[in-house]
Amino acid sequence: MSSQTRSYSFPSAAVILLSVAVLAYLSAFLVTPGYFESDAPAQSVALNQFTYAPDTSGSTLFAEQGGIGLMNVLFEGMVAGDKYGATIGVAAFILITGGAFGVLMHTGAINRGILTLISHTRRFEVLLLPLLFVCFSLGGAIFGMGEEAIAFCIVLLPVMKQLGYNAQVTVLVTYVATQIGFATSWMNPFSIAIAQSIADIPVFSGAGLRIIAWFSFTFLGLVFLLRYAKRHRQAPDTAITTSKEALTHADRLILISFGAVIGWIIWGVMARQYYIPELAAQFFTLGVVVAIIAKFGQNISFSLSADKFTQGAQELVPAALLVALAKGIVLLLGGNQLNEPSVLNTVLFHCASLLSLTPDIVTAWGMLAFQSLFNFFVASGSGQAAITMPIMAPLGDLLNISRQTVVLAFQLGDGLTNIIIPTSASLIGCLGVVKLDWSQWAATIWRFQLCLFALASAFVIGAHLLHYS
Repeated sequence: MSSQTRSYSFPSAAVILLSVAVLAYLSAFLVTPGYFESDAPAQSVALNQFTYAPDTSGSTLFAEQGGIGLMNVLFEGMVAGDKYGATIGVAAFILITGGAFGVLMHTGAINRGILTLISHTRRFEVLLLPLLFVCFSLGGAIFGMGEEAIAFCIVLLPVMKQLGYNAQVTVLVTYVATQIGFATSWMNPFSIAIAQSIADIPVFSGAGLRIIAWFSFTFLGLVFLLRYAKRHRQAPDTAITTSKEALTHADRLILISFGAVIGWIIWGVMARQYYIPELAAQFFTLGVVVAIIAKFGQNISFSLSADKFTQGAQELVPAALLVALAKGIVLLLGGNQLNEPSVLNTVLFHCASLLSLTPDIVTAWGMLAFQSLFNFFVASGSGQAAITMPIMAPLGDLLNISRQTVVLAFQLGDGLTNIIIPTSASLIGCLGVVKLDWSQWAATIWRFQLCLFALASAFVIGAHLLHYS
């Protein structure tokens, strides 16, 4: 009897999300939606304010008049929210950024600049990955860098390939670094500031422990990056040593424009609180400026640049659709408003009730585990803070867990799981632009994810034992 070897292929992100959508649809028949009755601003919601919604009749396959059903999940997910939300805003940002870089990459200025840079800095190549990782981690810690990593993945992918590194290294050195910084930040305006304000503790307080956490997690990430890069590195591209093509004046202008826009983005995020709409407009500006320089410096017609913009955007359509599908799942579960009936609210209530029955040290760790799991459904840091903190903060008071520890559990649970969950718009965007399937990424990162969770558990339990406040 002959035996055949079968290779198992992990489902793609789209298949996983569609499967979750089916489960969300079925959950409406098994779980009664509920909501929290509170007229006050969402600063403190008690468990005894929860009530089940009356006369619930489950979900539907196809909804009319703007409703949400299983077959409506993609469209409703695409149009949900506003330009600042996690659907239209992120999807538009992904498409516009892809278009702008389509124009930029067609000029060849980036490739020639990379070759010139590498040829002049080969002696310092050993410092490249550590410096990039630390810089991106600081970006996540200081100004909540996340979606911006998508653009940097586009820029750095050819650099990494020239040096012999694969697409996974590109995502590790950019997106993973930002999320480690995001999860351990002591001054991130998009998660810790919101969570601490809802928990009614001074904003940006408790910075000492978080700075220690940033160093610890960044060091762990850097060790994993360097070990992975060393094991999977191939011979650097021969173009590094053989290419003699010099930078032209047009190339220099394009590179200066690119650097100026990146500087503008960093300034805007830090000084002016720029977010997705402004970032998208800034990258569109980059595309327009590059097209003008290419027209007069490289004789590339405006029509061709427009075609390259469209082509670049088209390549990222799958990533934008996955973002919409992820949001549609949340809508299928009833949305994420505390005062409106939803399956998510019921799940939140029962999980919080279960945590209240355990010893305080287990509850502290349980909050971390819960926030990590809940992040699958609400990958937005500010959104998750608005949903969970009004319940978790007063629950911590009841169980002798400081609110600072509760916020730390939220922070680590929310930020670190963004590295692997297929519902993270930023992760899917980064994987899309480097042409990496989510299953390949999961196979690369799952062991490291467990290490991160173990270290996060140690920090949360340690914070509780030390009465972190």
